[in-house]
This record gives sequence, C-alpha cells and structure tokens, in this order.
Amino acid sequence: MKRHLITAALPYANGGIHIGHLAGVYVPADIYVRYLRLRGHEVMLVCGSDEHGVPITIKARKEGTTPQAIVDRYHEVIKRSFAEFGMSFDIYSRTTSPTHFQTASEFFRTLYDKGEFSEQTSQQYFDPEAGIFLADRYITGTCPKCGAPGAYGDQCEKCGSSLAATELIDPKSAVTGATPVLKETLHWYLPLDKHEAFLRQWILEDHKEWKTNVYGQCKSWLDAGLQPRAVSRDLDWGIPVPVEGAEGKVLYVWFDAPIGYISATRELDPAGWERWWKDPQTEMIHFIGKDNIVFHCIMFPAMLRAHGDYILPQNVPANEFLNLEGDKISTSRGWAVWLHEYLEEFPGKQDVLRYVLCANAPETKDNDFTWRDFQARANNELVAVLGNFVNRALVLTTKYYDGRTPAPGPLTDYDRETISELQALRSGLESNIEGFRFREALKDAMGFARLGNKYLADTEPWKVVKTDPARVETIMNLALQITANLAIASEPFMPFTAEKITRMLGTGNLGWDSLGRIDLLSPGHVIGTPELLFERIEDEQIEAQIAKLKR
Repeated sequence: MKRHLITAALPYANGGIHIGHLAGVYVPADIYVRYLRLRGHEVMLVCGSDEHGVPITIKARKEGTTPQAIVDRYHEVIKRSFAEFGMSFDIYSRTTSPTHFQTASEFFRTLYDKGEFSEQTSQQYFDPEAGIFLADRYITGTCPKCGAPGAYGDQCEKCGSSLAATELIDPKSAVTGATPVLKETLHWYLPLDKHEAFLRQWILEDHKEWKTNVYGQCKSWLDAGLQPRAVSRDLDWGIPVPVEGAEGKVLYVWFDAPIGYISATRELDPAGWERWWKDPQTEMIHFIGKDNIVFHCIMFPAMLRAHGDYILPQNVPANEFLNLEGDKISTSRGWAVWLHEYLEEFPGKQDVLRYVLCANAPETKDNDFTWRDFQARANNELVAVLGNFVNRALVLTTKYYDGRTPAPGPLTDYDRETISELQALRSGLESNIEGFRFREALKDAMGFARLGNKYLADTEPWKVVKTDPARVETIMNLALQITANLAIASEPFMPFTAEKITRMLGTGNLGWDSLGRIDLLSPGHVIGTPELLFERIEDEQIEAQIAKLKR
C-alpha cells in the first residue's frame, strides 16, 4: 500500500487565516487526509508558516518592530486557529526554524555545486533613502499601458497588464516614497527553460487527469516559453545564500518556501524523512490555491528534478478563489472573514463553517461566500436534515426502548431498498473524494442523512408503534444503523459532528470499512443521551457579521 505525503500551502505569516484560504486549500486537504487515514493508509500532512520575504519586512518597518516579532505573532495566531478549527496536521512548522535553514541551505548548495544555476548581473531598482533593493510589488507608478496611477512594478490592477518595474512612468518606492534608482546587482537563476521539454511531457502528456484549471494554467505558461528565474535577492531577512561573497543576499521566498515541506517532514521524522521524499512508493499531493499553481507545478518540480533525489507530485488539485459578498477578498480593505474571529464569535461551530466552505468550494471556478447562504445552509441542511434525522433516531429509541438498540424483525421490500441505497452511497463518496470532487462527496455524505430522514418520514414509527410495535423495532434498528453510517461518512468533512454522533451512539470509532453495513449496533446496545448537533443561526448574528464587514 502506498504511503501518502500531503502538503498544504504554507500560509504567509503577516496576517491571519481567512475563509478564502480555508476554502481554497485547508478544508480540502483535511478532508482528503482524514479519508485516507480512515482507509488505513500511511499518511503525513505537513504545513507551516511561510515567514520570509519583503512584505514581512515592510510590515515590520511600518510597525516599528522586527520581522521576527511579526512572524512570531502571526505564526501563533495561525497555528492556534488551525488547531481549534480541527486541521489534522501531523506537523505545523515554520520557515524560521533551524531545521528549515539547514535544509534550504543544503538544497541550494546541492544545485549550486551541480552547476544547476546561472549567474546574472542586472539593473534593479534601489531605494536610496531606505538603502534597500525594491521588490517589484513595492514600486508604484503610472501604468504605461492604460495611464492609471498606482500600478505596481509587476502588474497594473486597473487594466490587468503584466509589467516590468522599469516600464512604470514616474516610479516611486512604496517604502519611503523616494524615487528609486537603478543599481547593478548579481544573482543566481534557475534556468526553467532547461526543464521545459521535461515539464511539457510530464504535465501535458503524463498528467492529463489534472483538474482543468490547473492543466490550463500550466499549458499557458509552457506555451509562452519558460525563462530563467532568480532564486536569490538583495535583502537582510531570509536564509542567507550559502556561497562565499553573497553577503546581503538571501534565498528568494518562492524558492525557500516549498522547501518548507521537506524541512517540516525532516523535523517531524528526522530518521525516516527521506522515505517520504525519495521513495517512489510515496504519492505526493499538493493542496494549494490558484495563485500557487505555477510554483507547485512548474518551479518546484524543476527544483526537485534539478536536485535529482526527490519524487515529484502525483497531483496538484488547486482550487480557484472564494469571493466574499460579491467582492474579492481584500485584507488591506478589511474585506475578509478571519478564522480566529469566527471561532470566537461562533464558538463550537467549526463544522458549520467547514460544511459551508466545502459545499460552496471554488473547485474549478471562483465562487462566492455570503452570510445569508451560510445561514441558509446551516439552518436548512445541517439543522433541518442532518441534525433532525440523528435527533429523531436517538430520541425515539430512548422513548420506545429506554435507549437500547432494538432487535430487527423481518425486512420489507422498502427496508431492503433503503439498505441498497445506503450501500450505493459509499462508492460514489469514495470516488468523489479520490477524484478531489469534495463538493460532490459532501452531497454523498449528506445523502446518508437525507436517506434516513426519508426512511423515518415514510415509515412513520410514531404512528406504527400503536398498531405494529414489532415493525417499529425493525424501523428503529435500521434508523440507528443509518445514523452510525452517517457518523463514518461525515468524519472527513465534519469531524466534531462525527465525534458527537459516535459518542451519543456509544460506539467509538467505527472505521471506514464498516461503511454500508447494517449491523454496526448490536441488539441491546445502549446509546447515550441525545443532544442537538446544531443550533439555528439567527438573523441577528448574520446582520452583525454583514455590518462588521461594512465598517
């Protein structure tokens, strides 16, 4: 049986986690990993904070503190909110760790010693007041294409044109407002063009099963032709380039960050980490958002191949973007729903957010989160369907049989039909999860609750108990078996809810192999006290969240 190495994109440690990150990366990754673990596979889920790069130095400068203080603060915020949200990382590390410094330095040095880099001298913008070279994103000016002010050195957000910083009209430093000057500097480049033929074959021919949005973006890049890309930059915050005479230069964060997956694995399993990264029996999957597709499908594989010892990803099931109330999420404008704030304001409702974000996931195109939809799904699906079924099954068992599982009698044709439908749900659920179609998989999991509700509504045990009590024993036994199946099926999506159901059933973890069986609770098995799984989300709560966005 293959082992599975699952990576989730390293969140950038200059802010918290918002719902766009969750829907795009972390909820899908956690669903997939929980499923694999339930199937009994050997799995590792690695992640950590991405803590280098210019935006962190800019934030530190603005706040009058150090980059280390910034990343320390946000690393803890992110790590704590992930843990409370139920993310089942095997390790949540960080790129300022000693293990990462060592791993990234060794990786660079291996490529350097093999002659995999080219050295190039170029003219780059330098801020004479701050005394630093400027990243393209921190140079602003007038767009040469459309004339809009405030264009960045890499892109004009008004017309969407890609730009070079030197094309900007009247460029200014976003750090000090000074006019930058061009200054000569030496850097090391990874010649992506050298790997283009391999990447074209590997992606476009060997991985046609990849999601269309991922495949299409890769094809677009490859068709445009790959160019050498700098792996170092002039900065005093980051991993120093481990070459003599490279003082004041650090590894570029695009090169440094994905090595964080390797260093996190090494930190967790110092003796056995290589079997996760160098053994062809390991299947590696990257969960990312669409802004990271090129880095994980083209650049990181080129790095791994240049090194020579590492496996390449089997799949990169990237999602598109989640918008908020019809507008693009913008942390600078405060147009976001932050995970740590949600957890404070909706205590105990992690699974409600997990459910809504999966049901509305931007799997192949951008999608929209609205608070009204959140309320509707919570009330009409979680409360009215899932919660209602489980509550009715447990309450009726408690009422009629003092909480003991009744023994089933003869099955009717309708019972057999229901059992057949129950068992059919498993194959669709497994197929959709393994195909990274998590929205469809969630519908399959909810299918167990819908089937149970329909079964109770059609058989009406509360009426039949007066005329045919023996028949009701069969009905309630099957209702409890469906409930146990629901606990198994919902665990990858709503782990807190699944744990509550199994606790109320008194069964413990039933295991995925039990899914579809109708003998999970033996006659006479005592269930626990029924509790409501979900509460209604009231209008006032939703109005408060909408008002908060508009402040």
